[in-house]
Amino acid sequence: MELLTPAIGLLFWMLVVFVILVVILRVAAWKPIMNGLKEREHQIQSALDLAEKTRADMAKLQSDNEKLLAQARAERDSILKSAKESADRLIAEAKDRAGIEGKRIIEDAREAINNERVAIVAQMKKEIVTISLDIAEKVLRKELGDKTSQEKLVADLAKEARLN
Repeated sequence: MELLTPAIGLLFWMLVVFVILVVILRVAAWKPIMNGLKEREHQIQSALDLAEKTRADMAKLQSDNEKLLAQARAERDSILKSAKESADRLIAEAKDRAGIEGKRIIEDAREAINNERVAIVAQMKKEIVTISLDIAEKVLRKELGDKTSQEKLVADLAKEARLN
């Protein structure tokens, strides 16, 4: 039974040893442990602050990237629009020039045709005159084969010449 009920001296020495052990642990172990825990807590807090700062920076970078993408899209759309307008303008100018050139070619062709027609008409008149003179000469030779007919024709022509 003595084991179940310890003596007062044993309890006293157990209490003294416990208090000394607590003091030694407090000085030797708990302070460094508490300092280590505080340092670890500080490191964790620093890491959390850095993570929050990094997350904020990433959000800012993402919004900046979205703004840059929006600007790039707007610039791309502007460039495409101006290129399309330039192409349409060039096509319209080319059509206008082609129309003007076509009209000029048609006008030149009409003028050339008219010149050819005038030349052909003049040549036909010349040939008709030549043929008419040849026919008149042949008719006159046949009609004026004798001398009296010739004298009568000359007298008639002389009368008409004085009247005019």
